[in-house]
Amino acid sequence: MEYQEILNIIAPCGLNCYKCFANSEGAMRKTSIELQNLLGSFDIYAERFSSFLPIFKEYPSFKKLLSYLSEENCPGCRKGSCLYPDCGVRDCYIDKKIDFCFQCDEFPCEKTNFDSHLKRRWLQINNRIKKIGIKAHYQETKDLPRY
Repeated sequence: MEYQEILNIIAPCGLNCYKCFANSEGAMRKTSIELQNLLGSFDIYAERFSSFLPIFKEYPSFKKLLSYLSEENCPGCRKGSCLYPDCGVRDCYIDKKIDFCFQCDEFPCEKTNFDSHLKRRWLQINNRIKKIGIKAHYQETKDLPRY
């Protein structure tokens, strides 16, 4: 995969946008839509099954979540938006004219506004990209789950 193609997939923070539940072109959205189609009018069956399989009492909640996952439409950080409302990376990478955080002279910094878990992942990902390069990182992680 070419560098420019990878930039459409990997956000400046290093996370894979296409694996995000909110990405409009991502596998989660596409799979959620496919699952909705496969389920069709399963509601009545879930109600029947709930009488002897109590887990099916949760079907309305599952269906609501599945609907949410299928309707998300974030184009990705490099295409104008980010699901995380306080993300400090997006504006920073645009201002500094860099592709990834590790390329910045100030990396690592406190501008991300990430919680401790996400900040730890951000550091690990960017340090790995810096070490092996973005193409190798993409190949190494393309089949791994994001979460």
